Amino acid sequence: MLSNILKQWFTSALMVSVLYSCAVAQDPVQVKYANLLNEESAKEKLTLLASNAFEGRGTGQKGGEKAAKYIADQFKSLGLQAPVNGSYFQPLKLIHSSYAVNKFTVAGKSFQNGKDFYVQGNNALTTFASQDIVFVGYGIQDAKHNDLNGIDIRNKIVLVINEGEPIDAQGNSIITGTKQLSAWATDRNKRLQALLAKNPKLILATSSVVGNMIERFGNRLTAGRYFLDNGAENEDDQALAPVVNITEAVANAILAKENTSVAEQMKKPRHAHVSTALEAEMGVKREQLQDPNVLGLLEGTDLKDEIVVLSGHYDHDGITPDGTIFPGADDNGSGTVGVLELARVFSKAKKDGKGPRRSMLFIAFAAEEKGLLGSKFYSENPIIPLANTVTCLNMDMIGRIDDKHLNGNHNYLHIIGSDKLSSELFEINKQANERYTKMELDYMYDDPKDPMRIYYRSDQYNFAKHNIPVTFYFSGLHPHYHTPEDTVDKINFPMMVKREKLVFHVAWEVANRDKRLAVDSHKE
Repeated sequence: MLSNILKQWFTSALMVSVLYSCAVAQDPVQVKYANLLNEESAKEKLTLLASNAFEGRGTGQKGGEKAAKYIADQFKSLGLQAPVNGSYFQPLKLIHSSYAVNKFTVAGKSFQNGKDFYVQGNNALTTFASQDIVFVGYGIQDAKHNDLNGIDIRNKIVLVINEGEPIDAQGNSIITGTKQLSAWATDRNKRLQALLAKNPKLILATSSVVGNMIERFGNRLTAGRYFLDNGAENEDDQALAPVVNITEAVANAILAKENTSVAEQMKKPRHAHVSTALEAEMGVKREQLQDPNVLGLLEGTDLKDEIVVLSGHYDHDGITPDGTIFPGADDNGSGTVGVLELARVFSKAKKDGKGPRRSMLFIAFAAEEKGLLGSKFYSENPIIPLANTVTCLNMDMIGRIDDKHLNGNHNYLHIIGSDKLSSELFEINKQANERYTKMELDYMYDDPKDPMRIYYRSDQYNFAKHNIPVTFYFSGLHPHYHTPEDTVDKINFPMMVKREKLVFHVAWEVANRDKRLAVDSHKE
């Protein structure tokens, strides 16, 4: 009897082993084409895209235009169809709105936007001139402390200390009577909004934060914003007085006329009319741009009307007026190269008679850094109906080791959003990794409580909004994110290629399975 039990156990164990082997068995055809993805090809392309010749691939800049042409030429060389009425380009009409400062002088001395100050305003180009600046201390208007008591600032240029509040000898707030500061101090906009309600001509706001902001964000403070041009005039509501955020050094240059300083006035503020000349010419400037999405289509076979989108944005922060280049090797040169490499491999498979059943649309999106504008435009103006789109597999930053994994396992990839709309897509990602690439799949960014909200910050989200299952492939944040130090020498090419291979295997499975992905999840 014991021998029969052992025999049955052995037979059962053998069946489990066979079933498990079948479950993880690799498809030799997939392996053959996945192995065409290699470090040499990836490095060649990324070294070029992240070079100074492409000037950081900025939106509306020559480097961005050059990158778009390069991608289109790559698609053409691979034999991909040009799906936009015979073109690889889907032009985006964009508006770049920035605050231009042609002149800003105090007491005859010129100061520079983005170095000595930055401006918040929505006024048209306007000339500001005055021989008198009204200093209003903290600018607080409260029953217990009113810096504007008896002062009319209508149509005046006003200087205000935009931090802190009066404190008594015991260290208590004069307004709250306790150690706890009032909303006038904790909400920096409160005093500015109260001052703007008095209709001044211009506000000069100083604080220790201004210098830190300029040092940290530099040209980003003056770069303005981008949005899709919908044909309207895009005029702002009624213009308010602009707020010029000035460093304490500029404020001290003004207060020196009264033999005082910001530091002294924070101890015991007093109202003053400072007799000094201010001249400025500044206002909102709007430019029309036309950066394109770049698209290449690989037609499928029996399910060719259904589309698998493989995407990544090619734009980055470009070149600044002082000549600083943001190479964007990881963000998102790596993802752009991923799109090009997968296009190369799937094109080869088709030429060999192993092409996908579903069509594959390769998209390099424009203006992602400006608010996901390229993917937003495509989702609102699709070349192929969104109803036919099965999934979007998006690569955005796949070339580095992030802070979380730097001192640990480098063999990983963040998988984001794969289960938000389709449990099947989640399983396909998981099984493809178990079968072929064997990485740690990190799902930390799928937590709806994640403060970074990474899922909503790349192009796949504009497909998810339309109920299309997506996956965002991401290697994570690092200290060189959005700095001039995001260079190609820091890319981990073995891991970048391994991550490309996972996307390849997922795309292969989705493109060739009998049924399109089920949309059966609705997770935050």
